[in-house]
Amino acid sequence: MNICICGGGNLGHVITGYLANKGYEVSLLTRHPKQWSHTLQIYTPDGKTLEGAICRLSANPAELIPQADLVLLCLPGYGIANTLQAILPYLRPHTAVGSVVSSTGFFFEALDLLPETTPLFGFQRVPFIARIEEYGKSAHLLGYKSSLSVAIEKRETPLNPPCLGGMLGEMFDTPVHLLASHYEVSLTNSNPLLHTSRLYSMWKDWHEGVTYPTQSQFYSDWTDEASQLLIDMDKEFFLLLNVLPVTPGAIPTVLDYYESTDAVSLTRKLHSIEAFKGILSPMKKSGNAFVPDFQSRYFTEDFPYGLAIIHRLMHEHHIDCPNINKVYEWGMSTINYQLSTKYSTP
Repeated sequence: MNICICGGGNLGHVITGYLANKGYEVSLLTRHPKQWSHTLQIYTPDGKTLEGAICRLSANPAELIPQADLVLLCLPGYGIANTLQAILPYLRPHTAVGSVVSSTGFFFEALDLLPETTPLFGFQRVPFIARIEEYGKSAHLLGYKSSLSVAIEKRETPLNPPCLGGMLGEMFDTPVHLLASHYEVSLTNSNPLLHTSRLYSMWKDWHEGVTYPTQSQFYSDWTDEASQLLIDMDKEFFLLLNVLPVTPGAIPTVLDYYESTDAVSLTRKLHSIEAFKGILSPMKKSGNAFVPDFQSRYFTEDFPYGLAIIHRLMHEHHIDCPNINKVYEWGMSTINYQLSTKYSTP
């Protein structure tokens, strides 16, 4: 099977190398093809090194998409619509198109842009925790999932959901559970709530001139304050799910997912997850100290795409959400302030 991966970020590296190592014919659509080696090395948690050969590397969709049987987007939210428009002229009928991250608007964009003959699929949570070691050459696969929940839009295609779900299960060596609605992957209490609650609890009072002596750990330094805010946002999130075509239980609560009962136990659980250890907070150097990095994808992805979708739907359905409101409004005002400062005339 010919698989085209779109995007060369953390997940793009690991998924490309992982699938190539399994023997799939994998091509990579990236803006920087000249920076890539045709052989990727992927380091796994058990100390193994997976090596995979990339068949084709290009920045031009015309060179890769016509041969693809399946296209998988590993892209930030702001890259989804442009990439779908770029690949559209070269898609064959019934070539499946999916997104490894579905909570930043993939289904809303794809249903609008792609033809009815295109099967669509999206993951509820990413199949791997991934980090680049050396761009275009190596990456770390830091953690696996025991199962994958996937939404598939049937549309006008002979490729039925169980068949496509089976293909995805074989690709990732992981059991796949098919969900009933794309809302069940488009809306998630993972990064859009997990990341934003932590960012707000760390830096809600930050202002120009405030610096920090070290770069904190995002999860290992997680606080009970962040846990309680995440729980409160999650409760509001479930008020929204109750009025949408979402199967009860398809999206677990934050407490259920992390096998916790309250803020204290949730903090303890997040501290204990091996794959989370060593992940740093989004910060950058400022002299001999550190400040928040508002250009990090924790900000540019999780507020204007992930949390924005939830926030918009909450208001469309007239659901009270004071915690989501305050976190979303803080994040967006922070991003907009940084942009206005960056592009202001001296």
